Amino acid sequence: MRISGTDSGSSNHGDQRTGPLSARALISGMVGGGAALLAIGFLVLGGHPAYGAISVHGPETVADTLAVWELSGDPDSDDPVERGAYIARIGNCVVCHTADPSEETGFLAGGAWIESPFGNFYGTNITPHPEYGIGAWTEEDLVRSLREGRGPDGAHLYPAFPYTSFTGMTDGDISDLYAFLQAVPPVARENEDHDIAWFASIRLGLAPWKALNFREWRFEPDPDQDDEWNRGAYLTRAVAHCAECHTPRTRTGGLVEDLRYAGTEEGADGESVPNITPHESGIEDWSQRHLERYLQIGMTPDGDFAGGSMADIIAHATSFLTDEDRQAMARYILSLEPVDNQVEDDSDTGEPN
Repeated sequence: MRISGTDSGSSNHGDQRTGPLSARALISGMVGGGAALLAIGFLVLGGHPAYGAISVHGPETVADTLAVWELSGDPDSDDPVERGAYIARIGNCVVCHTADPSEETGFLAGGAWIESPFGNFYGTNITPHPEYGIGAWTEEDLVRSLREGRGPDGAHLYPAFPYTSFTGMTDGDISDLYAFLQAVPPVARENEDHDIAWFASIRLGLAPWKALNFREWRFEPDPDQDDEWNRGAYLTRAVAHCAECHTPRTRTGGLVEDLRYAGTEEGADGESVPNITPHESGIEDWSQRHLERYLQIGMTPDGDFAGGSMADIIAHATSFLTDEDRQAMARYILSLEPVDNQVEDDSDTGEPN
C-alpha cells in the first residue's frame, strides 16, 4: 500500500512505482576489492519496485482497463479459482503482468515494463500457455517462486518480483492462486528479454544479495490478538506487501527494520513515499474509517484523492477488498508502533499526504 501524493481527480497512469534505494546509495555500499561479486547483487536491485527510481508502464487509463480487470474473486467461495482470483487481485498481480487490455496483449500475458537506472525489466506472461506462460509449471514451482525466489529451473528471480513478502503466504492461498492462474485464458505472447546493463543480467549476483537481505518466513497469527487483527496483519505483510514501498532500504537493499512502514523521501522519480505508522509524522490523525475509505476510493481525510501509482493500486487492488478485509487492514496498520520519520511531501499540490 502506498499513500501517494494527492491528485485533483485524475490518476497519473504512467504508473510510477519505486523505492528508497538510490543509485548513489548502491555505489557507496560497494567498497573494497573483495566486493565485486556482491556488487553485482546490489546493482541488480535496480529492477526492484523498491529500489532506485523506476516506473511501471502498463495500461494507459483506468477506463481502458475496467473491462479486462473487472474480475474481483471471492475469498469465501467454495471454488479455489474464485479464491485465487481474489489473492491475485489483492497481491496486485494484474498491474505488473498486464501491459494493456487489448486482445493482442491479453490479461496477465506480461509486457508491462519497469524502468530502472540499469535498464528495463519486463513483466512476464503468467497465463497457462505451455510455451510462453506458466502452463508447464507445477504447483510446487509456484510455491518455490513465491517462497524462495527461484524459477522452475532453480535460477534466482529478480526481486522486482516481491517474493521477500510473498514468502509469508499460506499454503492454501498459494494453492488457490495456482488454480486461478491455470484457469485464465492462455495467451501466446512471448516474454520480452530484459533490456538491462550487462552486470544486472548476471543472475549469479542475486545469491549474495539473498544471503544478506532475504529470509524465508511464514505468517504466524499472534495469539494475543483476535482473528480480525491477524487477518489484517497477514494481508498487509504478505499478500499486499505494503512494506516494500513504505520502508527505507539499507545500502545493500534490505529493509531498515526500525523504520518499517515509516516512509522514505526516495520514492518514484525521487518523490516521497509517506510514513503510514500512526505517528504525528505519519497518519496519526487518520481514523480507521478514514483509512478504510482511502483503501476503497482513494479519498484522504481532507477530501483530496490519491495520485500516482497509489491511484492504480487502489483502482485495481485495494478497492476490491471485502469490507471485512478492508477493516482488518486498516485496523492493523493503525495498530503499528508509531515511528518518528518526517517525510517531506513533494506532491504538486504541496498538501500533506
